[in-house]
Amino acid sequence: MTQQHLNNAQQQWHEVDQYVNERLHLKQGLFEQILERNRKANLPPIDVSPAQGALLQQLITMSGARRVLEIGTLGGYSTIWMAQALPQDGQVVTLELQENHAAVARINFEQAGVYERIEQRTGEALEQLQQLADEKVEPFDFIFIDADKPNNPAYLKWALHFSHPGTVIFADNVVREGEIIDQHSTDPRIHGVRQFYDLIHDEPRLRSVTTIQTVGEKGYDGFLMAIVGEPTPERS
Repeated sequence: MTQQHLNNAQQQWHEVDQYVNERLHLKQGLFEQILERNRKANLPPIDVSPAQGALLQQLITMSGARRVLEIGTLGGYSTIWMAQALPQDGQVVTLELQENHAAVARINFEQAGVYERIEQRTGEALEQLQQLADEKVEPFDFIFIDADKPNNPAYLKWALHFSHPGTVIFADNVVREGEIIDQHSTDPRIHGVRQFYDLIHDEPRLRSVTTIQTVGEKGYDGFLMAIVGEPTPERS
């Protein structure tokens, strides 16, 4: 594909996303205000798209999740999509490294009316995950991994630790413009995602594993989804 063809394809992906967002009312006023606040606070523009946020919401509704663990809050955009899908007694525990990001997220949670359903933890995610383990928190029904990619292998191990049979593990940015097939990449993010795939390949507890390649306003990337089952010698 020539650069011109690629540019044309990317423009079409963006326009299709815009059409879908408009026709399905995915760019609601609330979420637009949240993204605008994130922009004004100079947060990196790496939130999921509106259509992807709606997908997260649907997955939580379909799975009947009550407890959600999110690794990587940023400004709370995806957190709010998920929290809205929870029952009144549901909870999202969300982990964010940067205090300034977490502060913006708190304002967003209050504006969205979901503050009471969200427990924020700030600091290194691996330290926060160890703290959760020390506190012996109950397992989670849905786990969304969307943080620094070099640590994806460690996040997967913790996700399994906090899972029960039936837990859905959902990870973002697992295609990375197709770069995951480059075994000679020097990018630590690519190495992290490739090791993530290797661990999943060898993990018998993970069932119904699939990757969904995506294109749109966020470019070319993808999600990985797996369902946790009982430990068995072979994956079904």
